[in-house]
Amino acid sequence: MKAVIPVAGMGARLRPHTHTQPKALVPVAGKAILGHIIEHLQAAGITHFVLVIGYLGEKIMHYVQRKYPHLDVEFVVQQPREGLGHALWAARETFRHEKDVLIQLGDTIVDVDMQQLFTPGHTMLAVKPVKTPTMFGIAEMDNEGFITKVIEKPKIPKSNFALVGLYKIAHPAKLAEALEYIVTNNIRTQDEHHLTDALMHMIQHGEKMVSLQVDQWFDCGRKDTLLQANATLLNRPEFRRAGYPEFPNTIIIPPVSIGKGVQISNSIVGPNVAIGESAILNYTIVRNSIIGGYAEIGYAVLEDSLVGSDSALKGLSQRLNIGDSTEIDFSH
Repeated sequence: MKAVIPVAGMGARLRPHTHTQPKALVPVAGKAILGHIIEHLQAAGITHFVLVIGYLGEKIMHYVQRKYPHLDVEFVVQQPREGLGHALWAARETFRHEKDVLIQLGDTIVDVDMQQLFTPGHTMLAVKPVKTPTMFGIAEMDNEGFITKVIEKPKIPKSNFALVGLYKIAHPAKLAEALEYIVTNNIRTQDEHHLTDALMHMIQHGEKMVSLQVDQWFDCGRKDTLLQANATLLNRPEFRRAGYPEFPNTIIIPPVSIGKGVQISNSIVGPNVAIGESAILNYTIVRNSIIGGYAEIGYAVLEDSLVGSDSALKGLSQRLNIGDSTEIDFSH
């Protein structure tokens, strides 16, 4: 099966990190979001990949060619960028003649039984119940479990099953036709060509679709969910059992991920911290955070933080001689 991964978006919700880095290359639990996706799909048996690139696309190409030099991959450029439906429309000739195709968004990490997706049969859309369905694409189901409607960010949702960004399309030629229909007829939702509109067009023309509930889903396009994904992935056995180098005057509280060439001294690190390669930490306390490669941090206390690559942060270091009945507050 071929997998199509759209990674052309600007990642506005992850600024300032995405001013210099595509969203799919933001690190989580020791590797780029895209790295987690590729390796998860490879482990499930996917051998052919199509990446739809746009914003800072050359960085995506360089990353994939450097990290996965033997990967069977095609790159398709989406220009201009007019939504997910438009991205897949740009790539339609790469999958139109496939028997079936898997689509996974490049900012989405999911835990799901992939073998269910590979089972021959109907088109399958991965879903998960959410508390705020107005923020997501939503699937409505009938009593037999077939999807009757998909709609993008409904104002009055009739379902709380969000589309999580993983799709197995049983008839790729029909998807290509539906994408051509919405682009040719300029059908837009919130000023973009959405995949949900193409899927709805397929349903209206008789395509049977069923849902597959995922165990965990992380939309890594926002800081809070990115940190949540980082913590969840770090709590897998391989990180909890990991042995760590000895660092001077430093306490490591698992789980953490420490890249190559990292220097740590006089610090407390963890839990749920991922540190990129060649970063330097000195007199630092950090937890529930992601520190980019080649960052340098000193005299700082960090929690629930994202620190980009090649950044420098120096905190305050006081030497105090405080008399009786004194209050000093550095928090404001």
